[in-house]
Amino acid sequence: MKNMVWSGTWVAERLGVELVGDERLTDLLGLALRRNPKRAHLLVSNVLGKHVPQLPSVVHGHGFALGRRVRDLLGTEEGRRAVVLGYAETATGLGHSVADGLGLATCLHSTRRPVEGVARAGGFEESHSHATSHLLLPEDPALLAGDGPLVLVDDEFSTGNTVMNTIRDLHQRYPRKRYVVVALVDMRSAADLGRLTEFGREIGARIDLVTAAAGTVRLPEGVLEKGQELVARHESAVPHRQAYGTVTRVELGWPRGLPDGGRHGFTPGHRAWLEHALPAMAARLAEAIPGGARRVLVLGFEELMYAPLRLARELEETVPAEVRYSTTTRSPVLAVDDPGYAIRSRIVFPAHDAPADGPGERYAYNVADAGFDAVVAVVDSVADTPELHAPGGLLDRLAAHTPHVLLAVVPSYVPAPPYAPERPAMLPEPLRGPAFSSYAPDEVGWLLQDLSDVTLEAPTEEREEAIQKGGAHYAESLPVEYQPSEQYQELFHAALESSAVRIAQAVGVVTESLLAERSPRPVLVSLARAGTPVGILMRRWAHHRHGLDLPHYAVSIVRGRGIDANALRYLADRHDPRDVVFVDGWTGKGAITRELADAIREFEESDGITGFDPEIAVLADPGSCVRTYGTREDFLIPSACLNSTVSGLISRTVLRADLVGPHDYHGAKFYRELAGADVSGAFLDAVSARFSEVEEAACAQAKELLAGDRTPTWEGWAAVERISEEYGIHDVNLVKPGVGETTRVLLRRVPWKILARSGAGADLDHVRLLAEQRGVPVEEVDGLPYTCVGLIHPQYTRGATGADGKAVAV
Repeated sequence: MKNMVWSGTWVAERLGVELVGDERLTDLLGLALRRNPKRAHLLVSNVLGKHVPQLPSVVHGHGFALGRRVRDLLGTEEGRRAVVLGYAETATGLGHSVADGLGLATCLHSTRRPVEGVARAGGFEESHSHATSHLLLPEDPALLAGDGPLVLVDDEFSTGNTVMNTIRDLHQRYPRKRYVVVALVDMRSAADLGRLTEFGREIGARIDLVTAAAGTVRLPEGVLEKGQELVARHESAVPHRQAYGTVTRVELGWPRGLPDGGRHGFTPGHRAWLEHALPAMAARLAEAIPGGARRVLVLGFEELMYAPLRLARELEETVPAEVRYSTTTRSPVLAVDDPGYAIRSRIVFPAHDAPADGPGERYAYNVADAGFDAVVAVVDSVADTPELHAPGGLLDRLAAHTPHVLLAVVPSYVPAPPYAPERPAMLPEPLRGPAFSSYAPDEVGWLLQDLSDVTLEAPTEEREEAIQKGGAHYAESLPVEYQPSEQYQELFHAALESSAVRIAQAVGVVTESLLAERSPRPVLVSLARAGTPVGILMRRWAHHRHGLDLPHYAVSIVRGRGIDANALRYLADRHDPRDVVFVDGWTGKGAITRELADAIREFEESDGITGFDPEIAVLADPGSCVRTYGTREDFLIPSACLNSTVSGLISRTVLRADLVGPHDYHGAKFYRELAGADVSGAFLDAVSARFSEVEEAACAQAKELLAGDRTPTWEGWAAVERISEEYGIHDVNLVKPGVGETTRVLLRRVPWKILARSGAGADLDHVRLLAEQRGVPVEEVDGLPYTCVGLIHPQYTRGATGADGKAVAV
């Protein structure tokens, strides 16, 4: 039942302070007195989650709603370019929540904690605060240097001085055309109303204001002195009770590498990562909370507001108890146990994070005598010190007011120093379209050398004989590019139309999975060339869903020869190897998966560069060879139907000693002459056009996959070994499982026969057509683990084909 006494009555009656404006103001705000020589009164927010324990859904909901209004104001494109800046300590959680509502922008918050090794990108003063200096410490120095809108978030907008100090400091370094100021309440006096607009004209920028409610505080003359007298009269030492509750540490399982908040920047990718991890972390907390608990408080720690808020919000949905949320604070406020006063009780304890400005008191308000059956204290690891656990410390003080104290520690995120390779790289920049490939230059950079002017093609039969006799490696030449018939092209377009939705969902699933589990800011590295269209689609999904512009490269990997070591050296020079995610189209039996793992191990030994994760992310994993995938179904991916004309007009890669030296990238050709038949863009556009309709299902499926067991079973490899023996081939390299690999056999190699799962439908229409054109029998098999399997002609010689080039029986 709503308390009929306004929590500002006590101060209003004694000081003559009036709160006037929107009707909602008294719901949003109460009043208290602060021990501060600059301002007597304190506006106490009921929905911020700082001083007043509140339902986490209410706290997050207010910030989220403000973020939605900012998104409506800016529009999607401007929203993607925006940076949200929250003010420490009070508005760090609010700034994050606004960024959640905006949904497109990176969030940063100011901090009063210097971090060794992180350069200061700016700072400003908050004149009325008890602790005035703010630092800006983004991990990415370019974060504040963009020209997109800067969204500044504070709990209240009173005089505008703090905001103008911030903008003035940053505008001198990083001028931009637009700022948006966001606050729960606009409490400017009439004299201050025009200052923000005038300031915007002065610096030549537009400044908008978005608030939930507006009003002002009317202060009688001499209010500061009267307030100080009241504080002196009512201030009394807080009695220290004997602790009686138990203190238990709970291991959250916070994802390694996920920032604890926005002190150094928190991207949309980080947000997606956190969303996926929250259910498991909340489940661990719920398991530790006593079953009979009726009221639970999640208590954050000073600037650490957002992580505890999201944990509390998830816990609110998980346990039957009423869950509230608030945080500790540096701010000294008078406590008066009166229903008409906003701060009813105060817990005092010493600082426990070795603050830069020295030791001092810290506070938790409205926690004592509030009837909480359990308190979950959430701190970062910097604050998990002996002072936290000592007699008289925070945990001890909490245990005097609740029977159960749970401690959850979030790892303090410290940006890694920039990666510096041991030797300078002298490798060329990646090739890009339109000079190399028909893809747009921002879609992919090819870490290859252009061999377009070299004659590399050989007849398929000649290549096959040389490969199987050991006279040549398959990567030393290229097959003659298959030119599809009109009938085959019609099959491609029909397949694309029927499978675009399924592919779009698989793209969403694999991208959401890697953002959540592998890296929030991945560098996509596709294995050329089948992986390249998939990498571009994943990049497009990350931009569509999260506003991320991910770096994307294509590199060569050759079975039996490994990955291009020079490409790895380039990547290590430009990026943190830990952020690199290798991408491929699909798995067959898993040969490339094993090849990559071996190649990365050899590269680490030879170059001493570590951090590359050899696990591949794929669109389809019918062979059950990897953990990060969009689907394990074996279905038709139309990009497997064609060669270069669906892959940016790029050939498969070439590795030949007379063309590729020790300091060169592997080679490939750009078939400019096939531009009239190019469907590379059509394939990408058809799939990405379906992203919006599959977004919800893809995110739900990714969440379900991440919670399940995705351990590779390698059942595909076992099936291939069985088929190799059963058909007397005795060479797993001549067995190509799955729709994609079977298509490649028919386009590039000399096929012997095709095994098709009984009852396989339209997914095999193009396979049946190609098989018919090349005279290859299609044999239906019951219980085949793949939709189809292509068998390359064993012990091939050119005599195994007739004069017309078609296969003959052996």
